[in-house]
Amino acid sequence: MKKGFLILTSAILTLASCGAGKAKTASENETGEGEAAAAVSDAPRFNADSAYSYVARQVEFGPRVPNTEAHRRAADWMVSELRRHGAEVIEQTADLRAFDGTTLHARNIFGQFNPSMTDRTLLLAHYDCRPWADNDPDPTNHKKPVDGANDGASGVGVLLETARQISLKNPGKGIDILLVDAEDWGEENDDDSWALGARYFANNPVKSGYAPSRVIVVDMVGGKGAVFPREYFSQQAAPELAQAVWNAAARAGYAHLFRNEIGGAVTDDHIEFIKKGIPAVDIIEYHPQSGFSPVWHTVSDNMDNISAETLGAVGQTLMEYLYY
Repeated sequence: MKKGFLILTSAILTLASCGAGKAKTASENETGEGEAAAAVSDAPRFNADSAYSYVARQVEFGPRVPNTEAHRRAADWMVSELRRHGAEVIEQTADLRAFDGTTLHARNIFGQFNPSMTDRTLLLAHYDCRPWADNDPDPTNHKKPVDGANDGASGVGVLLETARQISLKNPGKGIDILLVDAEDWGEENDDDSWALGARYFANNPVKSGYAPSRVIVVDMVGGKGAVFPREYFSQQAAPELAQAVWNAAARAGYAHLFRNEIGGAVTDDHIEFIKKGIPAVDIIEYHPQSGFSPVWHTVSDNMDNISAETLGAVGQTLMEYLYY
């Protein structure tokens, strides 16, 4: 994930309305207060503690590295959770060849709400873990797998809680949740070695004729002190969708975290949909001076560095977007 990102000089964006439905300019929507956001939409309140519990449950399985028992058991549990919340679930399996020749027995988990609707928003997170902590400051840890609390589990936790909220209050829209596999078994400087599960999904429709109208990826969305500038490729390929999502964050009172500026150019799952001409954006932690979270691809990517508040900010942003 995020492999071979390009650090850009951050610049404040002056973005007018892009005409995306009810979207306004960021300055029109920035309330700064969660209470003010409640008057704008009837979105349910996202339960950050529930999302945190979903993250912790994944970590309890152990590193969800493809081809391991922890990976299989975690995937079984995710399928059961989506079904428990009323989603129609399809499991997509494939043997995918990694850059080092390893065959990854991949399993994408796809859940649909209101499946008869043609206009569909696909929410996506990857659930697999990096097999090696190769960014760890201690070289003796480089061959250890990571817990992936932030890099993987945080996005899944947000989406499982989103599914629970939909089960309690259906927004009457076509919403899909994809928990994608084989994202993080890649090699630096080889963009094609990442996002193998998303690429397979995009190239092999899980249902005949299926193509989402738009895609929102949530990745590394639980870190303490995280901020979310607009990812470069997202802004270039899907400016209207990016505008609408960042407007939703402002309505929810989180404009200080969803910064109206350009972050890095990140190779992530959303790229596979952009290649297909589908608008796609990546909500991903990024710091202008240092890049990703300091625990990225280290053994410290564990529950000690997960924030319920960060999960809540991202989750409430999705609520505001989906229910607006």
